Amino acid sequence: MTQRIFGTDGARGLANGEITAELAVDLGVAAARVLVDHGAFSGQRPVAVVGRDTRISGQFLEHAVVAGLASAGVDVIRLRVLPTPGVAYLTDALGADVGVVISASHNPMPDNGIKFLARGGVKLDDALEREIEAHVGEPWDRPVGGDVGRVTPYARSIEEYADHLVATLDQPLSAIRVVLDCANGAASDVGPHTLRAAGADVIALNDDPDGLNINERCGSTHLEGLGKAVLARGADVGFALDGDADRCLAVDHTGATVDGDQLMAMLALDLHETGRLAHETVVATVMSNLGFVQAMGRAGITVHQTAVGDRYVLEAMRDGGYNLGGEQSGHIIMREHATTGDGILTALQVLQRMSRTASSLRDLASVVTRLPQVLVNVPGVDKDRTDDAELAAAVAVEQDKLGDTGRVLLRPSGTEPLVRVMVEAASSEEATAVAERLADVVRRRLAL
Repeated sequence: MTQRIFGTDGARGLANGEITAELAVDLGVAAARVLVDHGAFSGQRPVAVVGRDTRISGQFLEHAVVAGLASAGVDVIRLRVLPTPGVAYLTDALGADVGVVISASHNPMPDNGIKFLARGGVKLDDALEREIEAHVGEPWDRPVGGDVGRVTPYARSIEEYADHLVATLDQPLSAIRVVLDCANGAASDVGPHTLRAAGADVIALNDDPDGLNINERCGSTHLEGLGKAVLARGADVGFALDGDADRCLAVDHTGATVDGDQLMAMLALDLHETGRLAHETVVATVMSNLGFVQAMGRAGITVHQTAVGDRYVLEAMRDGGYNLGGEQSGHIIMREHATTGDGILTALQVLQRMSRTASSLRDLASVVTRLPQVLVNVPGVDKDRTDDAELAAAVAVEQDKLGDTGRVLLRPSGTEPLVRVMVEAASSEEATAVAERLADVVRRRLAL
């Protein structure tokens, strides 16, 4: 049986535990072999670009992946520290045949991961990932002599990625004071550089990575410090990135949190008002707040909802020809400019919306009236039996009681042995009561 290595977003786990140097070498070799077999390489000699975040383990894992690729005859361009969306952009811009990102995104520092991108900077599909897994550790005919790959550092990755991002704007961002929390991650240099190049007055926060402090009580998973900094510095807005800068959340000038649903809403309205929202549709997951769906409906915008996970959002966007989608977590994809979620791009486009409308972030976010949302995780149950008739009937009864003022979502976890019960209602008390009643039914009907 083929070993499962890839999850929903590449291979990820404890660095030097599950994610070892040996695995990184083997994955580099296997990826090169599979992509060659599929004719993915465009010329005489295949080319890969490799970038990483600031984790200390990224240093040895980067060298290991590069060694695997070069040993398989692939020329490698080392981008060094760069956000995931920056690697995706340069995979396309440099005409590379494959891109590799060494990052565990928002995970704690001890973790790391390896993610491959196909030509054009898009994620590999499941079938190609399974083939790479099947080739890991297999005997193979190694190239020798002049047939091995060359390794070259690339000095302009930050400048070229930043230039691309600034070029997405149609007006300068002057007179807007921004606090940018870089999470001591991959955007610590390019994030402030880009916003300043766009004309914003930038105060950088958590932009001094030491290899150990990535995501540590900072970034998009810890907004408390950003809110305090915005208030202390009299800033107009604050943005928080995660470790590889593919996510962005925000706080307004009062320090209040603005989540991914609210950011997507203001971006959707901007595209809608300028005639650029494809099919007048935005793609979101089933976890997006009902208040977001209602706000889009009032504006005449359709919300196409998918399963949880950015890969499902991107698949729906490709299949339907949509150009905006994302998640409540702040992973927002703008296909006009990027092939994956891009936190710096999100911040730039939100700032442009503020500038274009002469509005505060608080005013722009107010278009979404968030319904109280309660999530109850029910462990120790058979998550494969959520189609149980009595459970389905109980869900239907509660949904009927809520009517248009609330929503029930019951789904099995994709990574843990539990069932999630999510309820939105007009009040937190009502949402909690409904969620607890349904959780009791789940425990009774799906007990192991």
